[in-house]
Amino acid sequence: MFLTKRTCAVSISTASLADIAFLLLIFFLVTTTIHLEKGITLVLPGNETMQMREKNIAKIFVNRQGAVMLDGEIKPVREIANTARQMLQQNEKIVFAIQTDERAKYAVYIDVLDQLKRAGARRIAVR
Repeated sequence: MFLTKRTCAVSISTASLADIAFLLLIFFLVTTTIHLEKGITLVLPGNETMQMREKNIAKIFVNRQGAVMLDGEIKPVREIANTARQMLQQNEKIVFAIQTDERAKYAVYIDVLDQLKRAGARRIAVR
């Protein structure tokens, strides 16, 4: 007589697998924190126009090549904070009016805004 080898079917119970997956999902949802980026905080004016003295306006222009001109002088972006800080010490009511070329890089514009914020500028006009 020949003996046949018996094979046992090994099975893993999957009844609790869904419970474990659900508990892990809840655990990660509860313990995960979401960091929201605040972005740039600017107060945008309405349709009002204000008359200002020319000495209270510092004009900043960003051209399409990324060069920045502050009151007629071309300045590197990293020097804008120091220059703006000096201008604010001389005149506290100064408004920085930023104008960009339509093909200017957005990163340069943001760098200029960051430099003005570092200098402590509170009055920034965007055109």
